[in-house]
Amino acid sequence: MKKGMKVSLSVAAAALLMSAPAAFAFHSGGVAECEGCHTMHNSLGGAVMNSATAQFTTGPMLLQGATQSSSCLNCHQHAGDTGPSSYHISTAEADMPAGTAPLQMTPGGDFGWVKKTYTWNVRGLNTSEGERKGHNIVAGDYNYVADTTLTTAPGGTYPANQLHCSSCHDPHGKYRRFVDGSIATTGLPIKNSGSYQNSNDPTAWGAVGAYRILGGTGYQPKSLSGSYAFANQVPAAVAPSTYNRTEATTQTRVAYGQGMSEWCANCHTDIHNSAYPTNLRHPAGNGAKFGATIAGLYNSYKKSGDLTGTQASAYLSLAPFEEGTADYTVLKGHAKIDDTALTGADATSNVNCLSCHRAHASGFDSMTRFNLAYEFTTIADASGNSIYGTDPNTSSLQGRSVNEMTAAYYGRTADKFAPYQRALCNKCHAKD
Repeated sequence: MKKGMKVSLSVAAAALLMSAPAAFAFHSGGVAECEGCHTMHNSLGGAVMNSATAQFTTGPMLLQGATQSSSCLNCHQHAGDTGPSSYHISTAEADMPAGTAPLQMTPGGDFGWVKKTYTWNVRGLNTSEGERKGHNIVAGDYNYVADTTLTTAPGGTYPANQLHCSSCHDPHGKYRRFVDGSIATTGLPIKNSGSYQNSNDPTAWGAVGAYRILGGTGYQPKSLSGSYAFANQVPAAVAPSTYNRTEATTQTRVAYGQGMSEWCANCHTDIHNSAYPTNLRHPAGNGAKFGATIAGLYNSYKKSGDLTGTQASAYLSLAPFEEGTADYTVLKGHAKIDDTALTGADATSNVNCLSCHRAHASGFDSMTRFNLAYEFTTIADASGNSIYGTDPNTSSLQGRSVNEMTAAYYGRTADKFAPYQRALCNKCHAKD
């Protein structure tokens, strides 16, 4: 090959790489490359798979892992990460020793938190168990095991020992969104992902993948026996294409449109309620509209003691809301990481499960976005400056290092909050 041709091909290849949306290159359009997950002949590079490293031993369904989740983590966890990294959703154990937080800061959270158990001694020994901090996926190759306490999904019957990434995400990405907004598993070909603010829209000849390749109506993993098919469709939502990042300076806004709580209810059916009034379950879902009063509180609340906020800059990713729309033009305009779209709630906005919880795991019990196990988010030093604390063996840090607490708040240092900041339930309720 002539030198000039080599240079031209190199430039062309580089241009293609730069133009390709890296966030969904492997799962482009939903489905991944078959050989990325499966091995046809128990071989890899001419060698028997089971003689390779343990996590790449062939598993059921010709997977390149012992379980579905292990196969996912072959790509979605990477030993040696030093910070939030692209599409990684789990931190290797060696990269999060005692006193060090899991590294990934995707909107869904880092599964590594479920391996973090904390103890502290205040009026006796207190414990925050790791398994209480998230969905306990089964991925033995990576030392993730089923929840030992909650043997079925809270509010439902989905078996904990069968909880895999594929319990929520359709690994073959069959669910697709058409130009009229409808969702189906067949029809037009899927031309690209539909998850991101820079995703191409569906057209008359091509659909786009459902949000985060989630399973929709009728979905049930083939490996799961019994009757667990989803009753509700995938939600309308859009994420920024760069989403795994610290929020120390600017926030990562996922634009939640509608249907998230309804989708969560596929497994957690009996703990959902979308209609007022109730004194048993916090309303969540398309019917749980803020109304003018709650929207006004959300928009005015900045921190404990400060209700001077305005709607134009009220959004907080530690307490996101659903916008009550499936208009993807609107949602794409709000999925940002540069704080140029911080518009707050209105009367038609609503609470959804992810207003309080993260989808994968978090640094706190019940996988909440903020700590509910102590009345204060911060305390104060002698000068009145906000701090998370200095001693892990206190109620403020609850066994965590300052580094871990900061990471649990996605890089936010304590001075982002008021001294003696109360729980962020007050973003909507303003009781402080």
